[in-house]
Amino acid sequence: FKLIPLASLAVLFPDWAYKPAWSPGSRQVQLWHFLLELLGRGEGGAIGWGGEWGEFVIRDPERLARLWGERKGKPHMNYDKLSRALRYYYNKRILHKTKGKRFTYKFNFSKLILVNYPGYPPPPGHQVITMSAQLIYITFTGTQRT
Repeated sequence: FKLIPLASLAVLFPDWAYKPAWSPGSRQVQLWHFLLELLGRGEGGAIGWGGEWGEFVIRDPERLARLWGERKGKPHMNYDKLSRALRYYYNKRILHKTKGKRFTYKFNFSKLILVNYPGYPPPPGHQVITMSAQLIYITFTGTQRT
C-alpha cells in the first residue's frame, strides 16, 4: 500500500453506515460524515487529523458540539451528547476511541473504497462523499455488515 492524496478523489461508504433519512432525529447527515467533512475542510480549531493513520483529535470539544448542534438544528447539543453518538459507531466499526489519548478517535477505513477518478460509478451498497487533500491509504475487505 502507498499513501495517496485525497484531493479530487471520492470515498465510498457502505449503505449500512448510514442511518435512514426518515429515522428519528436523523436530519439527513450522520455525525461520522460531518466529522469527515470538517476534517476535509481543515476545520483546525475544533478537530484535526493527528497521530496514526486515520486518527483524529477533537481539539475543542464544546466548539465541535456547537457546530454539530447547528448542523442538526439542536441548539442544546453539548460534548456529552456528541460523545454518546460517537460511541454508537464503535459497534458499526466506523470508528473507535484511541486508548490513552484524550479526545482522540480513529476511523476504520477498511470499510471504505478509494475511487481513483471522478465519475466512477459506486458499486451496489455504497454511497459517495468527497474529501479534500489528506494523505491516507484505504483498503477494502469486501465484507459488509447486514
